[in-house]
Amino acid sequence: MARPAKSQWDFGELFPVEQPARKVLSVTELTGQIRHLLEQQVGRVWVTGEITNLRAQSCGHIDFPLKDVNAQLSCVLFRGELHVDRALLQDGRKVLLQGEVTVYEPRGQYQLRVTAVELQGVGALQAAFEKLKQKLNAEGLFASERKRPLPEFPQRIGLVTSPTGAAIRDVLHVVQRRNPGLEIVLAPCRVQGEGAGAEIAAAIRLLNEFSAWQLSGAGGQRPEARGQRSEVRRQRPEAGLALDLILVTRGGGSLEDLWAFNEEIVARAIFESALPVVSAVGHEIDFTISDFVADLRAATPSAAAEIITEGVFSSGQFISEAGARLRQLLDQQLADKHQMLNHAMQRLARLHPRRRLQDWLQRLDDLQSSLLRGAKQKTRQQHLAWRNLAERLARVRPALLLKQRREVLRHAEQRLHEQAHHRLREWQNRLSLLHARLRLLGPEQVLERGYSITREAESGRVLRAANEVQGGQRLKTRLKTGELISRVEK
Repeated sequence: MARPAKSQWDFGELFPVEQPARKVLSVTELTGQIRHLLEQQVGRVWVTGEITNLRAQSCGHIDFPLKDVNAQLSCVLFRGELHVDRALLQDGRKVLLQGEVTVYEPRGQYQLRVTAVELQGVGALQAAFEKLKQKLNAEGLFASERKRPLPEFPQRIGLVTSPTGAAIRDVLHVVQRRNPGLEIVLAPCRVQGEGAGAEIAAAIRLLNEFSAWQLSGAGGQRPEARGQRSEVRRQRPEAGLALDLILVTRGGGSLEDLWAFNEEIVARAIFESALPVVSAVGHEIDFTISDFVADLRAATPSAAAEIITEGVFSSGQFISEAGARLRQLLDQQLADKHQMLNHAMQRLARLHPRRRLQDWLQRLDDLQSSLLRGAKQKTRQQHLAWRNLAERLARVRPALLLKQRREVLRHAEQRLHEQAHHRLREWQNRLSLLHARLRLLGPEQVLERGYSITREAESGRVLRAANEVQGGQRLKTRLKTGELISRVEK
């Protein structure tokens, strides 16, 4: 840049202008002025950001940077701030801090002296959820002993949900499939957004009033929920039939979406309900305050509908399978009785007198066959001996000896035949004697001689003594021909 031309009337070099005195500040003074300026001009503020590099000092205070995308701010929480919940301070958590902007003079660093801490977003909702949960639990709203069992065969239930959501479609689909006769009384309400909790609580109270109104005879005016814009609608009205339970439900969503079911007004309404309440909010992993207060918590709306209809559905399945089960049991009983009858018949056949007679006859046949085999064998042996003697005689050849031997042989042959016939007659006589003795021992021969066989009419047991019977007992007596039925008199 060109310097301007020097004027001829410029006498500055001859008469220099006096410069003002410089004010030199120390670092401490400048830092103090900056601190005073920040405290006066900025003062107490609210600031939001994410905690990082949290450090707890041995002296009791906590310091950490609070950052966002483009900058970070040093923060310190002193030990004397007793009303601040230090558990809320965690790395990575987004918080809302209140404090005073000041300067830490030894390092020349401006910072925020924290005086209040609040969680922001989901963290704040989670903290509120835990706080309300602890409060209601301490009051006994979650106590297991106050949980009421659901009716096994509900006929009419109340439904608290949005009429346009997916939850009502799931519930109706399951009910239509498992128990089409179940009547549903819908109390429509919003399940998300500001004021939804009040509508849910009003719907629960409205269904209780409606049930009491029905139980009292359906007289008077229809109950209306205070502050609720929706009315009770039923699928099939039937006066005088009260509700069996209430189902409070909605589909899945984020914590903010489900927050209406975490409000204290809803928990109080469920706790005060005279009807059992089933809570089915969100998905299986979602838990709300209403789940803890309700008499039963279901993982999903469909699961809640299955639990409610389980009694009727199981009974229907039992009835549909009862016919086949009865037929199976009847077939099994018939098979068992048939097997018992076969066993009894086999025992009767083994113990019948005819069986023993058949055994003796078979033994007689065996003895007769053995006798015939012995006679034939003895004859063959004698014939063989005769042949041997004849051969020996033929080899000797003396006429006299031959004549003597022939005479001896003739006598021996004659004796042999006589002995054979004699032995044969003996065996035949013995056989006839055995046969006659066998006949004498048989029951038919005993009956032929005028005797009889007396048995108990019911059991068939043979009686051998008079003291074996009692007065009035029926007896069966077998004669040679026919049987007699008699009764004992004593």
